Amino acid sequence: MNRTLTGLAAICPLVLLLACGGSDAATAASRVAAASAQAKTDVGMALKPAYTKPSDEELRRRLTSLQYEVTQHGATERAFDNDYFDNHEPGIYVDIVSAEPLFSSADKFDSGTGWPSFSRPLEPDNVVQSTGGMFALMGTEVHSLHAGSHLGHVFTDGPPPTGLRYCIDSASLRFIPAGELAAHGLGDYAKLFRK
Repeated sequence: MNRTLTGLAAICPLVLLLACGGSDAATAASRVAAASAQAKTDVGMALKPAYTKPSDEELRRRLTSLQYEVTQHGATERAFDNDYFDNHEPGIYVDIVSAEPLFSSADKFDSGTGWPSFSRPLEPDNVVQSTGGMFALMGTEVHSLHAGSHLGHVFTDGPPPTGLRYCIDSASLRFIPAGELAAHGLGDYAKLFRK
């Protein structure tokens, strides 16, 4: 399976080259890497130890049957009959398997589809795209980086400024309200919700 990271680098390397103000690809790549590193520093995320995905047996014990089928086998939950399509509370959404941060309520919008929809990932490096496969007509499939959980699909019919719609299954997510982020070791994200 061909996986590419989401974000501007995966969408159009030429745009990055021009935006970096140089004609040398190595210089552009260096500037993009530096900007990415600075962005992670700005969010205040410390490097974490390598993630080890639980065994299939452990996942079957920990997850509901729907969560397991969605994250491990690419199933899709029912529209308008899931936990987060109509959630308007401030906070972040993490992978139900690995707890890696994926999306923010600040980027969530009502797409009218019946699934949670986001204009961009909170942590672009944590969301990877899969191209091809039998569901290619449904959009590009997206997975979490560390657990490899199937999350949903990304489409190009979203709102500005990205024009993207990450259509995500609630069953692949766990919502952490803004007021509880510190208790879950995600306190650095609380500043996203301070007025």
